Amino acid sequence: MTTDGSTPEGIARDAEIRALTKAHVFQSWSAQADLNPTPLAGGEGAWFWDHVGNKWLDFSSQLVNVNLGYRHPDMTAALKAAAEGLAMVSPAMAHESRARAAEAIAGLAPEGMNKIFFTNGGQDAIENAVKLARGHTGRHKVLSAYRSYHGAGTLSQTLTGEPRRWAAESGVSGVVHFWGPHLYRSEFDSSTPEEESQRSLRNIRRTIEVEGPDGIAAIVMESVVGTNGVLVPPPGFWPGLRALCDEFGIMLIADEVMAGFGRCGSWFAFERFDVAPDLIAFAKGVNSGYVPLGGVVMTDAIADTYAHKPFPGGLTYSGHPLACATAVAAIDIMRRDGVVEHAREVGESVLGPALAELAQRHACIGQVRGIGLMWAVEFVSDAQAKTPLDAATMGTLIHACRAEGIWPFMAGNRLHLVPPLVITADEVRQGVAALERALGRLP
Repeated sequence: MTTDGSTPEGIARDAEIRALTKAHVFQSWSAQADLNPTPLAGGEGAWFWDHVGNKWLDFSSQLVNVNLGYRHPDMTAALKAAAEGLAMVSPAMAHESRARAAEAIAGLAPEGMNKIFFTNGGQDAIENAVKLARGHTGRHKVLSAYRSYHGAGTLSQTLTGEPRRWAAESGVSGVVHFWGPHLYRSEFDSSTPEEESQRSLRNIRRTIEVEGPDGIAAIVMESVVGTNGVLVPPPGFWPGLRALCDEFGIMLIADEVMAGFGRCGSWFAFERFDVAPDLIAFAKGVNSGYVPLGGVVMTDAIADTYAHKPFPGGLTYSGHPLACATAVAAIDIMRRDGVVEHAREVGESVLGPALAELAQRHACIGQVRGIGLMWAVEFVSDAQAKTPLDAATMGTLIHACRAEGIWPFMAGNRLHLVPPLVITADEVRQGVAALERALGRLP
């Protein structure tokens, strides 16, 4: 959405940043030649803007991590205060912000989960969660779902169950994939959510049986599948998965990197399904992305495995003081301001119903699904056949959204609507109205 705020200085700055980026920055997940990313100049709350007068309502939270929005004054103050102290402390030493962050995160976790291993982000949280599970069980194999993303590291990319793993998959031994539940595109010909849950669990049981339960260390599962569709598990799935793991002595690893810390209207998404995992991998929203931080929460039983034998892993920046200080601040802010409760209320009483109404007016919307402030709109060219809308039309749609002043997250034939958790109800309505205007621009 162009405003009259452009200046010659802003135009020059925009051009300079674009040129420097083109010359020196190698971008993620992209062919480089045609890239021209938008240089951002600032942001506040749920909005961000560029140097030439364009301003957008952020429905992507950057990469679904800016949960507290931009330039939150208390987050900025916490970061400044931490920077005035020790900016780096080795993991072999102790530091107050690291200890306070671990205490705060453990205080949110289920009972009997009191230890945190800090990482730099979600990818290494997953890899270390698997390492902890393997060391605890003495087993090697790990199961994960096909519709999943767990990172781009050696192990985490192999665990990932979607096409981004293909080109760089290293063939790490012991990883086995299964189909998780997704009623709209069921692999089991299910007709109800309950049927999809039961058939998916039966498929996982058979996978465990043919892979040998005595050799399986863990099952890794996104509590709510993120990039691959915002797939909210059907009733009974997570309790059933927990029961399978208990039956066979398998550790259940909940990937909460995207879904955790208020995104789904609870501190951890798995709380919505009345289960507790053995290990929790977290990152992103733990400190609203202000400084890179991730980690693993583990049961006391897993932690005790390493009471008298070394854990075979470590990271130079594990529990970085600046990152941990912002995690403490973020959790304090979310508690004080009721951010988690706000996300649940606004998502389920405003954003969800507004998107459902939008779907009634537009035949190209095949399904709307979500929880808390984590929603997806899936677009189709044929509603009965569920034919995904083609890439060119999706490209037109995302550009139309940006022209209308909203910046959603696009994944395949879907728009993911995942705004900062501090977004207001009126801003949500404004964003959905912008999406409807964008749909009106389609041919």
